[in-house]
Amino acid sequence: MFERFTDSARSAVVDAQAQARALHAAEIRTEHLLLGILTTADASLRAQLADAGLTADAVRIDLEAGQDTFGPDDADALESIGIDLDAIRERLERAFGEGILDRSSPDGGRPGRWGRIPIARGAKKSLELALREAIVRRERSIGSEHPLLGILRSDDSPVIRLIETRITREDLRQLLTARLGRAA
Repeated sequence: MFERFTDSARSAVVDAQAQARALHAAEIRTEHLLLGILTTADASLRAQLADAGLTADAVRIDLEAGQDTFGPDDADALESIGIDLDAIRERLERAFGEGILDRSSPDGGRPGRWGRIPIARGAKKSLELALREAIVRRERSIGSEHPLLGILRSDDSPVIRLIETRITREDLRQLLTARLGRAA
């Protein structure tokens, strides 16, 4: 599949690994793939996405703030059955140390400095959906737009929420398909 990727799309996947490392993740998840695309896409695509408020810096800030785990609806649902997330966090931090929930594993989720980080199922699915997008469109190569389209087709709710706080799924799909239509 990767042989069909353009240099830009390959760079996005490579950068996703760097993003995962920077965020101390044990695997490359869909949000890292999104960050990789937002960081390495060509200038015109980055500008169009920035006009919609979708930038690597904005997404990274949300991820570092923990926006990728629970939304307000999730917290409300848990509260309705008597679970107070703030109280749980306080008790865990008292027992195990401050920031315990900020790490993805007991060792901080830090993979070996030079080792490869595995690609999580959701990110793999987004990449497979990117290939399907290219096949359906009868395009020989996969550019940065295709993995974004794959992410939009995925069922990765936290990443879709990150995107939709800035631009609707449908508006982003239209922007990307228009770009691909012009390139053809």
